[in-house]
Amino acid sequence: MNIRAGDNVVVITGKDKGKTGQVLRVLHEKNRVVVTDINIRTRHMKATPNRPGEIVKYEASLSASNVMLVDPKTKKRSRLGFKKENGKKTRIFKQSGDEVKKTAIAKKKDVKAADKAADKAVEKASAKTEAKKKDTKEAPKSQDPKSPFWKKMGFGAEEMGGAGEVEGTSHMKEDHSVPDQSSGGSRSSQRGS
Repeated sequence: MNIRAGDNVVVITGKDKGKTGQVLRVLHEKNRVVVTDINIRTRHMKATPNRPGEIVKYEASLSASNVMLVDPKTKKRSRLGFKKENGKKTRIFKQSGDEVKKTAIAKKKDVKAADKAADKAVEKASAKTEAKKKDTKEAPKSQDPKSPFWKKMGFGAEEMGGAGEVEGTSHMKEDHSVPDQSSGGSRSSQRGS
C-alpha cells in the first residue's frame, strides 16, 4: 500500500465522495485507511454507574482503493509513482513530478474535553439533588446517642405537643443483650446438651 499516515487524500467513491482529509491510521493487513471526518459512524453508549450514556461519533475505516492522494501544487488528486536517487526510494506525484512530503499526523479531536463536559454534567446533576435535599424540611434530630428512636427521628414530646419528656421505666434500662447466667436453672440453653 502506497498511502501512509499523515497523507492528504480525497475520497473518490462512496457516500463521502469528493471530501478530503488526512490519513490517521493505515490498516495494512486489511488494506484500509482511517481518514479524519470521513465515513463517520455513530454509536450509542449505554449509561453505567460511573458515566452517563452518550452518543459517540467516530471515523470508521474505508478501503484504500477508495482514496487518492491530493497534490498540494495542483490541489487535485494524483497517482503515485516512485523515484530512486542515490539508493533512496521516494514517492512522487505522477502529474506534477513533485516529491510527496512527509507530514505529521493531525491530532484527533480532544476526547478529554468531551469527558470533562460529561463530568460537569454529572456534577451539575448532583448539585441539583443536593439543593433539593436542602430545600426539603428535615425533622430536627436529637444529639443524645442514648435517646429513644422516636426522638432521634424527630417525634419527641415537644414536636407532638406534649409538655415534658417521657421517662423510661426500669425494665427499659436493663441490659438484655446477655442472658442472665445467675438464674439457677439446671437446663442449659445450649444446643446439644
